[in-house]
Amino acid sequence: MLLTTFDPFAQELDRLTRWAFGDQSDHRRLARMDAVRRENDIELRFDLPGVDRESIDVTVDHGVLTVSATRNEEHTEGEKPFIRERVMGSYTRRVRLSDAVDADKIEASYTDGVLTVHVPVAEQAKPRKIEVRADDKAIAA
Repeated sequence: MLLTTFDPFAQELDRLTRWAFGDQSDHRRLARMDAVRRENDIELRFDLPGVDRESIDVTVDHGVLTVSATRNEEHTEGEKPFIRERVMGSYTRRVRLSDAVDADKIEASYTDGVLTVHVPVAEQAKPRKIEVRADDKAIAA
């Protein structure tokens, strides 16, 4: 699987700059992700706390896996928030997949605020042992 390269320091600097200069509306609503490589698949884990399972959308199109979700406001009539640190709104994360995965067999599950996406590795992309044969010319000599 090919993950798009990124510079975590640049992302953090960008976030801090936007926060310091007042652009707090966006928060770069990226779903935080871990990726784990196994022998037969890759497991992606996205943190989506407080998100209703029905609002999660996982799609694959032209080699790009897209995870999007929405976390709605949680206050009732008569309540007026005066401290607001929890991010509400839409989350999106895109991961570029390599040709070495089987996109038709991707599965996703959601438990305790974590979306887990299993991306199977295509059979032809799995490591295999190559037999080394003797050269016929060397044997004849």
